[in-house]
Amino acid sequence: MSSYGVNTSFVLRGVEDVVFEERPVPEIGPGDVLVEVKKTGICGSDVHYLVHGRIGDFVVEKPMVLGHESAGIVTKIGANVKHLKVGARVAMEPGATCRVCDPCKHGKYELCADIVFAATPPYDGTLARYYRLPADLAYELPESMSLEDGAMIEPLAVGIHSVSTLAQTRANHIVAVFGAGPVGLLCMATAKALGARRVIAIDINQERLDFAKSYAATDIFIPGPMKDGEARIDYSRRTATEMKEKLGLADAGPNGVDTVIEATGAEVCIQTGYFLAKAGGTYVQVGMGAPNVQIPIVLLLVKELVIKGSFRYGPGDYALAIALVGQGKIDLKPLVTHRFKFEDAKLAFEVNRKGKSEDGKGVIKAIISGPE
Repeated sequence: MSSYGVNTSFVLRGVEDVVFEERPVPEIGPGDVLVEVKKTGICGSDVHYLVHGRIGDFVVEKPMVLGHESAGIVTKIGANVKHLKVGARVAMEPGATCRVCDPCKHGKYELCADIVFAATPPYDGTLARYYRLPADLAYELPESMSLEDGAMIEPLAVGIHSVSTLAQTRANHIVAVFGAGPVGLLCMATAKALGARRVIAIDINQERLDFAKSYAATDIFIPGPMKDGEARIDYSRRTATEMKEKLGLADAGPNGVDTVIEATGAEVCIQTGYFLAKAGGTYVQVGMGAPNVQIPIVLLLVKELVIKGSFRYGPGDYALAIALVGQGKIDLKPLVTHRFKFEDAKLAFEVNRKGKSEDGKGVIKAIISGPE
């Protein structure tokens, strides 16, 4: 037995089958650190694996530790690690890449085909006492940030990647975000922190929109119902037109929507985003939904839209996320609505799936503490 004790882990064995297991403490290499995980957020992908056992081509074929939104304390460092010391509080970037393939060499490491990503089959996640991590993927937190904030850096980095790195959002831009769930809210917070003049939240849930308005959005919009016999594409065109009229948005110029961030994956939201973006605007797809959707392709041509897909996060995204939170430009605390002990991890997942706890409080982000 390691001098570090046992590595208590929360393990998915199959659909709707999770257990606690005592596993070996990971051995680290010269460029690694061993992190004692203290806070882990529940992501939609964790729940999806629990309920369905797969996401696309990623199938749970053997027991897998869940979790990838984590922060903790460095308990051991490799011989070549110079920038961290034992006791450092760190946010954990959960994707170790090969570093030698073409995407890695060109600064797009999120596209590495050989990425070892926590809680993506066949790799174990971070809902354990200890997790091994390449030292350069452990980011020391400033004193102003809590470990809970550190766990929230992972989903925030998704927002940073889409809104800052890909969309290149600037001060005075108008940004529209479809979806007021955790990722959508963090995209809004990023846009606000970068100086966007207007941040428009679009969702079908009034409660979520009310929170978005109190948190980071300057405007909110709830689409109306579809008419009998109305085609989805016609509904999307009509919704975009109504949104422009109600919010005073233009098809071009300074009152047009510079950036559309689509964080739902719903076909009508994707379509509406194309109609909403101004001429020469940027559209970023963050949400993952139906694998095939109909899009108004002619708009891409006549508007010269810039269309980008957003996948996880890449170089600089974690650092910028920590900087914006550390400087007080993004407040992550209001998003953490539920907290659980490690031994209550099963309950945490149940509450997350239901979307609210027994007291009726809606879930935005649930955090599980590490084993005591």
